[in-house]
Amino acid sequence: MEREDAVGKSGPAGPVSVSSDSVSGPGGFDRWGEMVGKAVMPVTTASEHADHFRGEATTLELAHTEASAFSFSPMSAWRTPDHIRRSDPENYYLCLVHGSPIALEQRRNNVLLTAGEMAIVDTSQPLFCDFQDHGRPTRVSLLRLPRAAVPLPGDRTDGLVATRLPAQAGSGVLLASFLTGLRVNAGQFDTTELRRLGAMALELAATFLAARLDLSPPLPVESRQQVLLARIDAFITHNLSDPELSPATIAAHHHISVRLLHALFEEEPETVGATIRRRRLERTRADLADPRLRHRTIGEIALRWGFRHPADFSRTFRRAYGISPSDFRHTA
Repeated sequence: MEREDAVGKSGPAGPVSVSSDSVSGPGGFDRWGEMVGKAVMPVTTASEHADHFRGEATTLELAHTEASAFSFSPMSAWRTPDHIRRSDPENYYLCLVHGSPIALEQRRNNVLLTAGEMAIVDTSQPLFCDFQDHGRPTRVSLLRLPRAAVPLPGDRTDGLVATRLPAQAGSGVLLASFLTGLRVNAGQFDTTELRRLGAMALELAATFLAARLDLSPPLPVESRQQVLLARIDAFITHNLSDPELSPATIAAHHHISVRLLHALFEEEPETVGATIRRRRLERTRADLADPRLRHRTIGEIALRWGFRHPADFSRTFRRAYGISPSDFRHTA
């Protein structure tokens, strides 16, 4: 993973990179506060764990946005009117909680979020965050939403801050899955993918927030297609182990024709079939290199990722990587 500065920024000209940073031990808490101030927004912080604070952050620089994953010791943070006067990036941040509960207070709203729940906060309003101590680190994903890029009435959207947003139904499921996928696979995307993922992230978030406001976001046809592609992308990822996964099953699940599915992929780097095959091969390759899975046969690993016939899998693997699965496993 590319290592950059603590902010994780490569500049506005080419926001298509992955960066990471970590702090620990004495002085780590002060460095963490500085990093958060630059990467997200200036805040005042406090923690009972300041002397042995630990924190890790990974940022994906996308097109017109960033997706960040944070893991850190329990702490509290305040954003005051003075902070806002000195620096207001005019962003919303969509938060997805993975670890210990997070309490948010903003615009007279307050909410306690547990793992799997989402909310948004606004950099233009005073804010209090309490990342609670439940014996494990706080883990949270953040998606930056520039106010100018959210095609919804600002006063209506402001009313959603520090309220629980449903992540167990409708577009909330898709958005939570998308953010989790970015977190887990941060180092596996190439430049072209990161650019597309940025557009998808903003469109998914706008669709999700519009549903909370009973509005239809004014997305052009191209944007609606990107949202559909994101749904298909998530469906493929979650069903790679199903040997029946195919263009026909994908089209049926999304209530479109196979012809339309192939048309959606005409502007993509590869066909839908090639996408399925590549991702299955990537998963099997990772498993074959994992010493914890040495007890599993190559056939079992292939079947785990949807390859029903060992001979076909072996030929496909050799064609992709120039080496047989058994030789790769031996040398990995």
